[in-house]
Amino acid sequence: MRKLNDIQKQKHIALIAHDGKKVQLIKWINENKEILSRHFLCGTGTTARMINEETSLPIKAFESGPLGGDQQIGASIVEGKIDFMIFFWDPLSSQPHDPDVKALLRIAVL
Repeated sequence: MRKLNDIQKQKHIALIAHDGKKVQLIKWINENKEILSRHFLCGTGTTARMINEETSLPIKAFESGPLGGDQQIGASIVEGKIDFMIFFWDPLSSQPHDPDVKALLRIAVL
C-alpha cells in the first residue's frame, strides 16, 4: 500500500468527516500537514472551516454535507476534478443526509 508521502504529483484531495470524527481528522491532518500542504484541498462546509482554523492550510469549502456538499464533491469526483477522498465517517451513526453519504461513497469507490 502506498503511503501519503509517496505521492509526487500535486493532487486534488477531498477531506470529509462526520461530526463525531472531525477531531480525529484534524489530528490526522496535523500529523500529515507537511505532505498535505503540497496538494489542493477541499472539503464540505464545517469540516473545511475547521481544517482551515485548526491547521491554517488553505482549503476550498463546498456546502455543508446536508446542504448538498456531499453531492458537490461526488460530482467533482465524477468530473475528474478530485483525485481522491479521505473520509473519516461513522457507519454506526445515523446521518440526516444518509442517502447523499451513501451515494458519495459509491461514487468514490467506483
